[in-house]
Amino acid sequence: MTTPRQLRNIGIIAHVDAGKTTTTERILFYTGQTHRVGEVHDGNTTMDFDPQERQRGITINSAATTVFWRGAQLNVIDTPGHIDFNIEVRRSLRVLDGAVVVFDGVAGVEPQTETNWRLADQYRVPRIAFINKLDRTGADFLRVVGMMQERLGTRPLAMQLPWGSEAGFRGVVDLLRMRALSWTGDAGAPATEHDIPPELQAQAQLWRDRLVEAAVEQDDDALRAWLEGTVPDAAQLAACIRKGTLAGALVPVFAGSAFRNRGVEPLLDAVVDYLPAPGEVAGTDQPASDAGGPLAALAFKVVTDDHGALTFLRVYRGRLRAGDTVLNATTGERERVSRLYEMHADKREERDLLQAGDIAAVVGLKNTLTGHTLSDVAHPLVLEEISAPEPVIDMAVEPKTQNDQQMLSKALQALVREDPSLRVRQDAESGQTILSGMGELQLEVTLEKLRTRHRVEVSVGAPQVAMRETITRTAEVRHTHKKQSGGPGQFAEVQLRLEPLARGEGLRFESRITGGAIPREFIPAVEAGVRRAAQTGVLAGHATVDFAVTLLDGAFHEKDSSALAFELAGAAAFREAAIAAGPVVLEPVMAVEVITPADYLGDVIGDLNRRRGLVRGQDALDSASVVTAHVPLAAMFGYIGQLRALSSGRAQYAMQFDHYATAPA
Repeated sequence: MTTPRQLRNIGIIAHVDAGKTTTTERILFYTGQTHRVGEVHDGNTTMDFDPQERQRGITINSAATTVFWRGAQLNVIDTPGHIDFNIEVRRSLRVLDGAVVVFDGVAGVEPQTETNWRLADQYRVPRIAFINKLDRTGADFLRVVGMMQERLGTRPLAMQLPWGSEAGFRGVVDLLRMRALSWTGDAGAPATEHDIPPELQAQAQLWRDRLVEAAVEQDDDALRAWLEGTVPDAAQLAACIRKGTLAGALVPVFAGSAFRNRGVEPLLDAVVDYLPAPGEVAGTDQPASDAGGPLAALAFKVVTDDHGALTFLRVYRGRLRAGDTVLNATTGERERVSRLYEMHADKREERDLLQAGDIAAVVGLKNTLTGHTLSDVAHPLVLEEISAPEPVIDMAVEPKTQNDQQMLSKALQALVREDPSLRVRQDAESGQTILSGMGELQLEVTLEKLRTRHRVEVSVGAPQVAMRETITRTAEVRHTHKKQSGGPGQFAEVQLRLEPLARGEGLRFESRITGGAIPREFIPAVEAGVRRAAQTGVLAGHATVDFAVTLLDGAFHEKDSSALAFELAGAAAFREAAIAAGPVVLEPVMAVEVITPADYLGDVIGDLNRRRGLVRGQDALDSASVVTAHVPLAAMFGYIGQLRALSSGRAQYAMQFDHYATAPA
């Protein structure tokens, strides 16, 4: 195996407002990538460069940059914390080797942190933790360490203890080297090293003993030596901690306040010391990281601008040069790479060569989407794709002008290409364009992109639920269609019987014509008339379903009968019979599954009942409860927001169409 490169591909992940972007901005400053510190509240950060991000003060798009620390290259991806933009975290974790998880020192483990933690488990990404905002009122480092163990089911390893609390937070105690570090708070001012203050000596020794015990467990030789009385030195302990981190057995935890410039350099040291280089942790399906092997790369993000598509790649094996022709192993098409770029947020730096381990962007790929694999033409290989979550909220969008009409379709295609968690479809009944996404904020941001970036003005409205109609009893009618207006007339007579069918059976047509009462060539016209009329029901104009039509009898005229006359007669007879057959409106009912912490179970069930839901079952899942229910789709609009409000953002749900049921009158 080749020696791992001095390269770290890391992501900064956390719940919204835990301080990810502020931490990333400090990393850029301390590594010399920027010469001024950007602040989220001032709207001048390097990583949140999108106008909407600066305006809203949140991260919407994951942004990549490259920095250097202690001779190692760090490719850093800053990801969003909001649940609506979870696809950005998902696709970033798929291509990263390690992650820094930022926790709010006051709030501790928050809902989106739990979601992101599970995703990191799924992709087997080793992590280190940074407990941030320790200068704030109510911050408690050890309480958050306890929450990590309890809520995330992980083994947190405190590498530092805070020196001072809340407004008096001045630095940290390094438990590995048993030294104290303090900062003045000025950006760029180096840490000052001290002996551990007497009041912290006993606590530091207690946590140092725990650290040694957890570290030596990761290595048999170190454990044997420790049991025989040999205390390992700092370098040996660091090697053991690295081994445990890469195996996912423990998570080193660091303390600080990024906003006050405290604790950032030790965090950078930890990224180099404890997180893996490419190829050090075997993924589920990725090839060995070998620059000399045939190319294997995964496209994990596509950004479209005025100049075309910019495709972000992670190279797992081999080399890629500008001008190379590669195989999109997912589609079987060949693509030509025209230029390669190293990204620094929204700035680009041209590169001649990418090799195993690199994360960069390429220009020239026309048909490559998120999750597609690029490989050597002679050695096709398909890597595990990136799964996009199912959208949970719909919105109807309509162009305001004829000019917007032509641009809307193109703009929506570009946005869906960029964000696989968005879906666009045409409603067959209303003809509306329906945009689906993960939440109202995501759809709001998408509409803003349509307006500002693609210059398309749209009207939006809540989508109509696709209702249906059906009949409840049998009815029989005889209808004569007769028309005489000079020249050849129109004549057709039909006798129809309508009968209800079970849900989901659709429309069945049968002819019982005998003795030539209606010529055989006209019978398909009767069926066509019935089917056409059934598309717009008699109550509210919804399609009529789940009924059987029997053509019992009829009459025709030698000269005046035609296929058109029988089609019109069939349609009119259906409408008459449907009115007599007790028509009702049907609404779609969804199978809904809600996973909620047990504390909120009563509120969740009460809310489902208020939405005309029928609770069908309850199960326990670890510390959570799972509720299954049938709920009308019309009552589920806006549910995600209500569920988050009820459960402090900790519950989640999934739903799919189950059946149609009679709607209230």
